[in-house]
Amino acid sequence: MPGPLAGVRVIDLTVMLAGPYTTMLLADLGAQVVKIEPPHGDATRAVGPYREGDGPEGLSGYFQSVNRGKQSVVLDLKTEAGREKLRALVRVADVFVENYSAGAIDRLGLGYETLRTQNPRLVYAAVRGFGDPRTGDSPYRDWPAYDVVAQAMGGLLGITGTVDGTPVKTGPGVGDVFPGTLLAVGLLAALHHAERTGQGQFVDVAMYDAMLSLCERVVHQYSYTGEVPVQQGNAHPLLCPFDILPAMDGWVALAANDGQWTTVAHAIGRPDMATDARYATNRARVRHRAEVREALEKWFATRTIRQAVEVFGGRVPIGPVNTAADIFADPHAAARGMLVPIEQPGSDEPVTVAGPAIKLTETPSAVRGRGPLLGEHDIDRIIAAWTSAG
Repeated sequence: MPGPLAGVRVIDLTVMLAGPYTTMLLADLGAQVVKIEPPHGDATRAVGPYREGDGPEGLSGYFQSVNRGKQSVVLDLKTEAGREKLRALVRVADVFVENYSAGAIDRLGLGYETLRTQNPRLVYAAVRGFGDPRTGDSPYRDWPAYDVVAQAMGGLLGITGTVDGTPVKTGPGVGDVFPGTLLAVGLLAALHHAERTGQGQFVDVAMYDAMLSLCERVVHQYSYTGEVPVQQGNAHPLLCPFDILPAMDGWVALAANDGQWTTVAHAIGRPDMATDARYATNRARVRHRAEVREALEKWFATRTIRQAVEVFGGRVPIGPVNTAADIFADPHAAARGMLVPIEQPGSDEPVTVAGPAIKLTETPSAVRGRGPLLGEHDIDRIIAAWTSAG
């Protein structure tokens, strides 16, 4: 079934993770995404992992995951012939996405001001480490940035880590994925504006800014109290209980508001903690979090994950700390279409990628095919098809 972005034509001049994640979201929602690659291809094609027995055309897992459902065209933008082909595609496109360092595309003569003369309706979207001077200059605008740098400078690592103050980065590339997601939101808003007015615009997300937006709590905490939020392990500075607790065979996440705390207190054999003024309210429990955790740890230490979840599931927010193997076995992931098999060129067995989390009833999102082989598609055919579509 067509997605809600069916008919939207996207030029994808992105590499690695942040930008490809943006265009992956658009492809899952039905847009036609054409990935423009240099002759050597996106660097993630060579990163891995690979399936044992893959042929030479096998796609790496990194590349497959965030480039599924796209087309691939090879252009050497260092040549005038390559740039002219790109400009021809721009004239019939709706969206142009890139994630190179500030000024890099401009030096090729393909910056926003140039491309808008080719197509005034064009939505030009960029995600960079520290943003673009068109929307606000940064003293770091020429600095390269990867996920871990964005996590560090945007405030995430300042509150994520062990209680002794050691920062610990998040497992997934949040410093790439969240900026990429915000860029998709921004360019869809700009696309809506362009459809109403015929006027395109430049859309910019800085990875630093996105992480600061994600860490909004540290801003209001510091503003209200003057205190610098710090790493607290798995606990929450404003909520209790809100923690990861050890069971006999693994770890369990548990949180509870005041009403739910009564249920927790009775279930762990401490009904007194539901009425004792030291624990009856969230604000009081935050002040006495050590005693709260001690009581919870004592109960969880004698239960398996399954036993704990059976007691609290559906009554109090609780969940096991799942591994990838656990997720593959979880009926939720299957029921929600979150584990999607796709073709792996060169292999007899499909591989699995994470499905789209955005669900729609009338125009569903979907993984619309495997990742493309390098240069698998013909740009002249694409230009002709987009031109005839109007």
